[in-house]
Amino acid sequence: MSEMPQKRELLYEGKAKKVYATDDPELLIVSYKDDATAFNGLKKGTIVGKGVINNRMSDLLMARLEREGIPTHLVRELNDRDTLVKRVAIVPLEVIVRNIAAGSFSKRYGVAEGAVFYRPTLEFSYKNDELGDPLLNDDHVLALGLASPEEVAVIRRYALEVNRLLREIWKQCGVTLVDFKLEFGRLPDGTIILADEISPDTCRLWDSQTGDKLDKDRFRRDLGGVEAAYRQVMGRLNQQL
Repeated sequence: MSEMPQKRELLYEGKAKKVYATDDPELLIVSYKDDATAFNGLKKGTIVGKGVINNRMSDLLMARLEREGIPTHLVRELNDRDTLVKRVAIVPLEVIVRNIAAGSFSKRYGVAEGAVFYRPTLEFSYKNDELGDPLLNDDHVLALGLASPEEVAVIRRYALEVNRLLREIWKQCGVTLVDFKLEFGRLPDGTIILADEISPDTCRLWDSQTGDKLDKDRFRRDLGGVEAAYRQVMGRLNQQL
């Protein structure tokens, strides 16, 4: 067993995670927090135990995706809240895959929440809080120099394959994957891999029978039972993976 990596300087603190350097310049430690935000940070709060659940869930799902041929930043889980990951340069795109109309899509286009799409819908937004993460098309991505045409093609292919795999995993858990957000990064050699996290913070998850929301929408919309929903969805996943 290799020596346990140690946290060194704090490189970044975001809304839900802290990222630390290690003694290995190619490896980082991601530490998950219980802090919760919504609406670009306008709403703030705490979801007790969220960091532990998101860390574990993300690692389980990324390990499964790796086995299915999707390269990810995951190296190994270190403890309840910390995971060792490969250092990447994040591509400044939020990649949203939607299977059912909900959230900002319903509001933006006047589509009733719950409308099922003919096929998965993929969106890009510019990962820039100051600008409000505006939507982008492929030409915008190229014009801003955020990614090359080849990288955009790889990101699209991976995102849709991740959607196919996650939908099946969640279906086995009695959960409908409504939509979710992904982020990708570049390794030093330019290889594109999946980064960030996969959790109830980044996915809309509805109970397949009742339609109950089992994700951060319970926090966004003041529905209550946030911690219980996170625990429930983690429990279902543990039974399948």
